[in-house]
Amino acid sequence: MGDFAIDQDVAQSGNFSSSAVSHAGTANRLNEDGFVNRPDLGLWAVADGAGGHESGEVASAEVVASLQGIEPGLSAAEMLVEVRARLEQTHAGLHEAASQRGADVLMATTVVVLLVRDDHFACLWAGDSRAYLLRGHELTRITRDHSLVQALVESGTITENEAIGHPHANIITRAVGADSEALELEKRTGPLMAGDRLLLCTDGLCKTLPDDKLRDLLLAEGHAGAEPLVAAALEARVSDNVTAITIDIGPAARDAAAGTDNDTDTDTDTGTDTDTVSPHLEERANAVSSSEDAAPRGSK
Repeated sequence: MGDFAIDQDVAQSGNFSSSAVSHAGTANRLNEDGFVNRPDLGLWAVADGAGGHESGEVASAEVVASLQGIEPGLSAAEMLVEVRARLEQTHAGLHEAASQRGADVLMATTVVVLLVRDDHFACLWAGDSRAYLLRGHELTRITRDHSLVQALVESGTITENEAIGHPHANIITRAVGADSEALELEKRTGPLMAGDRLLLCTDGLCKTLPDDKLRDLLLAEGHAGAEPLVAAALEARVSDNVTAITIDIGPAARDAAAGTDNDTDTDTDTGTDTDTVSPHLEERANAVSSSEDAAPRGSK
């Protein structure tokens, strides 16, 4: 990997150790990804800007800055409320800023946020950035993509294999700053065990490397954080921006998950959480598209 400079942000606090890397990719494009690596808060996030040109970079940077501003000392419930409130405020601000620039301007970003307290996690997301849980030798995807292709898979229109390399793979149906008045976030919660390893990533990683490759890299002896994941994507000539965060749960985490395997629960106790794709999928998808017909995929 001598051809690519990779800067790794490593942090540790309590029983959490984490590593974050973001790279523009191999196509010499502006890096419009961003990340939050705050084990001291039990808070991590990645964001993948959409809209093309400078708009995506602005959108992801706004999300990162907003989450970075959270003060320590909040309870788990207070933290969840604070994260949601800040994302909703950022959504409204980006929506307003875009409308002032013109009817066709889009300032939006995907986001996936992970919150961990003691032996449980909560994950909030919008778009096609992902979260994974590695337990033992099993890699489980926590999130589901908010994308046109995922909707086609869930409806039975196409298969999982047909989704790989689909011409509309770059069209997302939810984002912070998208055209909807209210931000639609999906949330999942679940238990954690000592030894668990979590991965957050933008689609530059998970659409370049298959899940079994991600698992192998996460399981590699002498695991070196997020750097080997991004390095492998660069070796595969990823043209999109690529960002990854790995989080290791240390021995202080209680084994309260015993007997539950890798199960996670969709929590629907908040009105804005939903498991459904917008009924105006095609219209919403086109508005948040980062396909080559609208904006280069590398700019989302």
